Amino acid sequence: MNDREDSVARRLTRFARVSAGLAGVAARGAARSLGGTGLLSARNAADLTAVLGDLRGPVVKVAQFMATFPGLLPPDVAAPLLTLQTNAPPMGPAFVRRRMQTELGPHWEQKFKHFNREPAAAASLGQVHRATGKDGRLLACKLQYPNMDAAVQSDVRQLKAALRVQRGIDSAIDTREIGEEIAARLAEELDYFREAAHMRLYRIMLKDAPEIAVPEPVKSLSTRRLLTMSWLDGRPLLDLVDASREVRNMAATALFRAWWRPFARYGVIHGDPHLGNYTIRDGGGINLLDYGCIRTFAPSFVAGVVGLYRALEAGDDRMAAGSYRAWGFTKVTSAMVDALNLWARFIFTPLIDDRIRLVDDGVPAAEYGLRQANEVHSKLKELGGIRLPREFVFMDRAAIGLGGALIRLGARLNFHRLFEHEIVDFDVDALAKRQRAAFKEAGVPLPEGV
Repeated sequence: MNDREDSVARRLTRFARVSAGLAGVAARGAARSLGGTGLLSARNAADLTAVLGDLRGPVVKVAQFMATFPGLLPPDVAAPLLTLQTNAPPMGPAFVRRRMQTELGPHWEQKFKHFNREPAAAASLGQVHRATGKDGRLLACKLQYPNMDAAVQSDVRQLKAALRVQRGIDSAIDTREIGEEIAARLAEELDYFREAAHMRLYRIMLKDAPEIAVPEPVKSLSTRRLLTMSWLDGRPLLDLVDASREVRNMAATALFRAWWRPFARYGVIHGDPHLGNYTIRDGGGINLLDYGCIRTFAPSFVAGVVGLYRALEAGDDRMAAGSYRAWGFTKVTSAMVDALNLWARFIFTPLIDDRIRLVDDGVPAAEYGLRQANEVHSKLKELGGIRLPREFVFMDRAAIGLGGALIRLGARLNFHRLFEHEIVDFDVDALAKRQRAAFKEAGVPLPEGV
């Protein structure tokens, strides 16, 4: 079998595996619908969540993305998907030995003082192993599962097919840019050289934030499919749920800063801020662990976000319209601004409200954003629909993810003052200068169009 045939075989295998799981969900859902339960129901969504959680690869991430967009899925379907985590079992020691030999050669174990073949953590695209370097330093080795390129191609193809069907059913949101943006980011996540560069970038951007720890990549023990970095000790973020308010607020403040500072000062966001990407350090502060899904924006886009915040704060719809254009929205009529403002106020209200508060301010976590999403969807449908710009996709996804993490912590903070601190003396030219300097120092090429 040649390389092309092998690649096709892998994609077909992936397609069959995902389709088999989804077909089972569909069959059970159809049976329930005959009994009076809607096909897009909470029970069917819980079934789908369970099936996707047992699969490796990007299909899990795709389902989470779909759940974050206003009105794309019914509320009782979106809610369980927002909590989706991969439960796929880790690969065993024999697999690890073969994969490590592929990446570092037949004598790979001699490059370490110790390497634990049992994974310390498993995720959707790979698993992490604890090791000790020849110099005695504790290391984390992130080893990608095999055939992930085929998995991405297959899952993206199915995503785009699903979005085509969705557009035929519901014209409120043109989802073509969603598919293209997700496809581009997922392809980038497979390149661990790129992730190592982003890790170096974050070490630069957060160097003045000692409460946020960023691992250091080890170039000599890394490849495109193996990323070795310094090990950061920490506990799961959810361990803080029963901690004191002071401890939870401290972690939430670090979490807020870890997301907003790179964006407001360098035009960079962490596009996948779910709870598994952070751990809590002894003595306070957080570890930021994963840099696969990083999105860089042009300084003008960041200015548009800050401008929209100021517009909503002042109640200035004309200024808001200019910000939406800077985001990439077209057909920005006054009626469209009213509709978009419904969603924008939901995102920005905790930042505008100058008082100590919860992010959700008493709204049940399971309903967070769903009522607003349905209202926005209804308005957009009345207006003939809208095409979401690519820049909106991960900005929205990340904002929802960050809000969800802060809600789970039960943080009670003055988010307005935290945000104002990050955008104080905001200047688009200064941001552009900082962005170019940081990317150059980290060895990360600026994306085209930025």
